[in-house]
Amino acid sequence: MNHSRRRILQLAAGIALVPIVSRVAAAQPYPSRPVRILVGAAPGGAFDILARLIGQSLLERLGQPFIIENKPGAGSSIAAEAAANAPSDGYTLLLVSSANAVNATLYEQPSFKFPRDIAPVAGIVRQPQIMLVNPAFPAKTVPEFIVYATANPGKINMASAGIGTGPHVAGELFKMMTGVNMVHVPYRGGAPALTDLLGGQVQVIFIGPVEVIEHIRAGRLRALAVTTATRSDALPHLPTVGDFVPGYETSTWFGLGAPRNTSVEIIDKLNTAVNAALADSRLKARLADLGATVLSGSPADFGKLIGEETEKWAKVVKLAGIRAE
Repeated sequence: MNHSRRRILQLAAGIALVPIVSRVAAAQPYPSRPVRILVGAAPGGAFDILARLIGQSLLERLGQPFIIENKPGAGSSIAAEAAANAPSDGYTLLLVSSANAVNATLYEQPSFKFPRDIAPVAGIVRQPQIMLVNPAFPAKTVPEFIVYATANPGKINMASAGIGTGPHVAGELFKMMTGVNMVHVPYRGGAPALTDLLGGQVQVIFIGPVEVIEHIRAGRLRALAVTTATRSDALPHLPTVGDFVPGYETSTWFGLGAPRNTSVEIIDKLNTAVNAALADSRLKARLADLGATVLSGSPADFGKLIGEETEKWAKVVKLAGIRAE
């Protein structure tokens, strides 16, 4: 009887402690355990490098590891859908990019809609794409390129890293705004596309500086212009495409997102930490080496960019008739 009574009292005490333990766990400051950042690309590329740089900076500021989890496929949509379906507790984040803005129209995803299901946290960087040709190509400027392409419709092969990728939609926007006719040649990634550009099998590509800046400096590829509205600090001698095609602008940008309904307190804490990291001179210098400029600001600022870019690329995808494979 005494044994049974003691057992009942122990169970009652344990049950009484449950709300207290729950409140203590809830009161722990965020983050109290490792956070994962989903990246919609394979290790080693620009996406992955950037995620690891910002993850290390967040570890230094918030005291918990930010673990990179690569989920390539479907133009980064697999990672985005996984993030959208994760708990809204701040422990799963997404490396958001301009690819997600394109994919919002390119891919039909009945269980997931970007940007509805991803809350903006913070912008990280913006970088230009570079309009590049093989050195043997008979044009040294954008105007010369347009004249040659106009006189030789359908005879210029435009490489890309795949259907719907940044290089593809940048080229399609160029075609739409100049009226030139180029043949799109999609590859399975930027590396094989560059290999064929170096070999002369294709004549032009629009691609980010990380992959090509050393080829430009060595003279293996000829850069005609950058695609951003202003010149790049990494390649200040290059004009912009917009100098010759008024209104043309495209860039690759990255930031962090979280599942919808993540608390404002967590998002604000992450935003503050990202902006502090971007203000650090060491990280700024490293990003500059990659041809990128910081994209600091509030969650609302990043959300505005996502909305504008999603709307812009929806028009290009529809007008160009781009279809995912």
